[in-house]
Amino acid sequence: MTKKLNKPLLVVEDSNEDFKMLQRLMQRMAVQNPIYRCTNGDEVLDFLYQEESSQNPNGASKPSVILLDLNLPGIDGRDLLERLKQDMSFKKIPIVIFTTSSNPKDIEFCYQKGANGYLVKPMDAQELQKTVQAFVEYWLERNTLPPMS
Repeated sequence: MTKKLNKPLLVVEDSNEDFKMLQRLMQRMAVQNPIYRCTNGDEVLDFLYQEESSQNPNGASKPSVILLDLNLPGIDGRDLLERLKQDMSFKKIPIVIFTTSSNPKDIEFCYQKGANGYLVKPMDAQELQKTVQAFVEYWLERNTLPPMS
């Protein structure tokens, strides 16, 4: 199903339950992209800077998109978004917020800080599937990214 099979997806999600549900949905949609997971902002920075210095033991390439939860332990998603969009090495990586917060202040803040999308996690399983399907179709299949040099 997915055309850009080699492009990794980085999911930043501290909830094991939410991450497992996301994985199951993507498996059902035949997503072939490698999926990496970090559970907090510090892990993301470690992951990305290790990759940047090409010492990443996983041999991962730069993610084609980051799916970012806002409410994380340590460096939260808001701070992480701001840091990544200010760093020339990571500025071009699309960051899609995937959170339970529908607070207009969070939405406004994220777009002001450079978020490329904002998805509210629905509580209903069918709505969650539709949201994940739309994310996969757009960000992993249809969207064309600039060169990540």
